[in-house]
Amino acid sequence: MAKSWYVFMGSGDPTLSSNYLRTTVQHSCLCGNQICAIYSEGDEDHPESPLPQLLQQYIRKALATGQVQPEYPVNAEKCVFLRYI
Repeated sequence: MAKSWYVFMGSGDPTLSSNYLRTTVQHSCLCGNQICAIYSEGDEDHPESPLPQLLQQYIRKALATGQVQPEYPVNAEKCVFLRYI
């Protein structure tokens, strides 16, 4: 499986892969109060199921802090982005 960007559909549990769809357009998200997109391995439509535990932790931390994840180290590849609704 290759890594791709998956956009959160805006409702439901953000730790469930069924609530994401693969996107081919560049998102403009960064920080906020709702998950916008995740970078994960998956298929043509959805990220792998279940989402890896580390990615689920990043999603929960992003929602708690409002910050892109992982925050540290600063040069780490970011895999969870948020947006304001």
